[in-house]
Parts: sequence; structure tokens; C-alpha cells
Amino acid sequence: MLRHYAIICFALCSSEVIAQNSTPPSSTPTTIPYSEPNLQVGEAPPPVPIERLSLKNAEAALQYYNRDILNARRAVEAAKADVLTAGQRPNPVASLSVSKLQSKMGDGSWWNKTADTIISISQLIERGNKRELRTEAAQLRIQAAQLDLYDIERQQRLGLFGAYYDLLLMQEKYKIALGNVKFYQTAVHAAELRLNAGDISPTDLSRIRVDSLRAENDLQQATNDRMNAQLVLAYAIGQEGNARDIALSDEWPIIRKAMSIEQLEQLLQQRPDVRAAEMRVQTATKVRELARSLRTRDVTVAAQYEHNPPDANNTVGLGISIPLFINYNFSGEIQRAEVDYQTALEDAARVRAKALAELSKNRNDLASALERVSRYQTNLLSEARKAAKAAQFAYSQGALDVTSLLDARRTLRAIEFDAANAYADYAKSLAVWQVVQTYLPTAPDTDAAATQE
Repeated sequence: MLRHYAIICFALCSSEVIAQNSTPPSSTPTTIPYSEPNLQVGEAPPPVPIERLSLKNAEAALQYYNRDILNARRAVEAAKADVLTAGQRPNPVASLSVSKLQSKMGDGSWWNKTADTIISISQLIERGNKRELRTEAAQLRIQAAQLDLYDIERQQRLGLFGAYYDLLLMQEKYKIALGNVKFYQTAVHAAELRLNAGDISPTDLSRIRVDSLRAENDLQQATNDRMNAQLVLAYAIGQEGNARDIALSDEWPIIRKAMSIEQLEQLLQQRPDVRAAEMRVQTATKVRELARSLRTRDVTVAAQYEHNPPDANNTVGLGISIPLFINYNFSGEIQRAEVDYQTALEDAARVRAKALAELSKNRNDLASALERVSRYQTNLLSEARKAAKAAQFAYSQGALDVTSLLDARRTLRAIEFDAANAYADYAKSLAVWQVVQTYLPTAPDTDAAATQE
């Protein structure tokens, strides 16, 4: 009986030793650092100052609350778990069998009865570097997942910048519309006094009132557009419940020169989606090697102990088994791996071509937006305001009719809206260009803001 327990303990200990030695290879993948909030377990993210939200605060909130970025981080964690799975050796198999069972098996303990007892342990030994190839492929998937995280962060930052400047544009348009409403309220009141004094006709008063009503409609539309822009920005930073309280504190970014086109190729190499596609080509290469290694036969070795009392001697045996590739030789897996490898190559070329086109478009958009906003900043907006003030003064002195006054006000309103759109287009184009210049996107410089004043 003691020998029986000793053999079972030996089998369990052997299985435990093999399990302890089945850790993945010691080499770790070359990971690429990415921005992630440093929160302790159970620590809540910091509050978002939505009532005076700067672009830097919005970016910080993006890291803590954006659902797409959080989901991409979980994908990285899952890829790291896959490395642990890929690096494990197959577990050994222990078996116990008893034969020659009958009604009369002799006296004494169960171990001494006339039954044939066999205890065996078998272990599959992988050949062809299968375990190493699995681990290397899994490590490459970690790097691809981290690059995907970078690309998600890049895309979400671009979306954040667009939403932030769209809301800033809506705030500007709301101010312009509100200023027009106040102007026309004053103009209607002054026109009513002049009508009572006989200085103008009822038709002139009606024209001013029509434009006043149009200004109120513009204000209502600007209010609605601002609320919609608040919702878009709130979703990006996970603050949907407080969308109506969001107010921005930054102004338009400063005007700066565009980057030369010679640097596009260098910027292309920094694109995380391009690097992720290249990493998947390397992964497909390892998977293809792994598929080819399936034709290298794995070997299963076994050891057994047989106990057959009362007269037979106890025996120890060894065994080995090798698969015979008679019916199937893994040609399907190999062919699929080859197709996946070619697909990865084609996808890398597609991503690279698309990224290069996007970079060229971004540069062209920035150059065009820079030219437009410079024109408004230098003289167009100021000249329109001077013309409107001159028309208002001339009208107050009776030297200009009401039609000319209203035309001047309409022109000023249109130019102010166009100028706000130009500043928004430039701010968004600049944000996109600054993102592509850095591996980890950073916010556009808003320290020295250029206002429309």
C-alpha cells in the first residue's frame, strides 16, 4: 500500500515539475509606450472642468473617459494574455487503469488483490519550434495592438480637436448673432423715433424690422448649432450628462507656416496605422512559419508502472508515439497562412498609400486654410467693420438711405461668419498637422491666441 501511494505521489510531483517549467521564453517583446492615465486600483478619474474647458483639459478627459481608447487598451491587455497562452508547453497526461477484475480477488488490501494495475504518464513534445513561433507571433500581436491603440488615440484626438473647434466656432457665431440682434433692436428703436419725427418712411422701418427678425432667426440657429456641438464634444470626453454646461476657455491658435512637403516621407514612418500594418506583416510571417512547422511531427513519450499481484513481478515500461501523415499533411493550414501573409502585404501597401494621400491632403488643407485666415486677419474683416461703421454714421446723419445701411450690415455679418469659419478651418487643419508631426499627438499651441478683433 505504501508503494502504491509512493507511485501516485511521484506521478503528481512529476506533473507539477513539468508545469512549473512550462513558462514562456524569457525574451520579452519590444513594447512601444503609449499614454495611459496613471490611476491606482479603485481610484476615480479626476473631474472635468466643463464650465471652462481648455483644450489640454479636454485631452486629459479623452484619456480617462473616451470609450474607444478604453476599448483599445483592453485589446492590448488581451494580446498580452495571449502571450502567456502561446508560450505554454502541453500539459502531461496521467492515467490509471485496472484490469482482471473478478468476484474472487484474494484476501488482503486492495493493492494486494489479483488485479492488474497500470499507472502511466505521457507528455507531448512539440518539435519544429512551434512554441517559440507561437510566442513570437503573439508578441508581435502585442506590438500591433499597441500601435492600434496609438492609431485610435490619433483618430480620437483628431475628432476631439474637430469637436472642440466646432464648438468654439459655434460660440463665435452665437456672439456674432447676438451682437446683430442687439444692433437691430437698437436700430428698430431709433427708426421708430425717426419715423415719429418724420425723418424716414414706414417702408424704411419695415425693412429694418425684417432684418431684425432675420437676425433673431440667426441667433436661434446659432443657439441650436452650439447645443449640437456641445453634444459632440461631450461624447468624445464622456460627459454627455453635462453637455449643456460645456463652455470653452481657449481662443483660436496662432498663425504659423506650413511644413515643407519633403518631410512627408518621414512623417509617414511615424504613422501608427502604417507601423501596425507592417507589424502585422511580420506576424503573418511567423504564423506562416508556424503553419509550415505543423509538418514536423510531434512526439508523445510515455512511462508506465504495472502492478500485477500476487505472483507476477512489477514492471516499468516506456513508450513513444509518432503521428503518420497518411490522410492529411496540413496543406490547408499552410495554404491559409500563405493567403494571410499576402493579404497582410497588400493591406500594408494600402494603408501606406492611404496615409500618404492623407498627409498630402492635410498639408494642402493647412496651406489653403492659412492663406484664407491670413486674408481675414490682415485687412478683410477690419475693412468690413470700418465700412459698416461708416455706413451707420452716414445713415445717422441722413447722408445714406436705409437700403445701403442694411446692405453694409449684411455684408459685415456674412464676412464675420466667413472669418469665423476660416479660423475654425485653420485651427482644425493645424491640429491635424500637429498630430501627424508627433508619434504621440499633442494639442495645438493656443498660448498666444489670434482673435478676430
